[in-house]
Amino acid sequence: MADTQKEGARAFGFEPYQAGTDEEYMNSEQETHFREILLAWKRTLMEEVDRTVHHMQDEATNFPDPNDRATQESEFSLELRTRDRERKLIKKIDEALERLDEHDYGYCEACGVDIGIRRLEARPTATLCIDCKTLDEIREKQRG
Repeated sequence: MADTQKEGARAFGFEPYQAGTDEEYMNSEQETHFREILLAWKRTLMEEVDRTVHHMQDEATNFPDPNDRATQESEFSLELRTRDRERKLIKKIDEALERLDEHDYGYCEACGVDIGIRRLEARPTATLCIDCKTLDEIREKQRG
């Protein structure tokens, strides 16, 4: 599992954070580490949005064949749904950056314990510790 975490962080351009033995949780170095990850992620998503806009402008053609038009509309619809999900993710990234500014980042919103560096590297927008998230998912399954 440690190799998977290292690969994920490296794939995104960051080495996993190596905390010192008596290092305080969410100190300024850790906050800087996560700020860089969040900003790089946001920048990547914003570039995708720009690419989509240009792609849709360049590829928009009024095909005479109804099947070709339907295919193009279907492709555009899928792309727009993807961008909408990314728009929501950008909002979560912005919220995480606000929590960093307020020095609340990295702490569970439900119980207040440390979320953990490795969990945050895997999911930088996490707001719940693993225990609270697990309970949340169990409740969600029970509701239907």
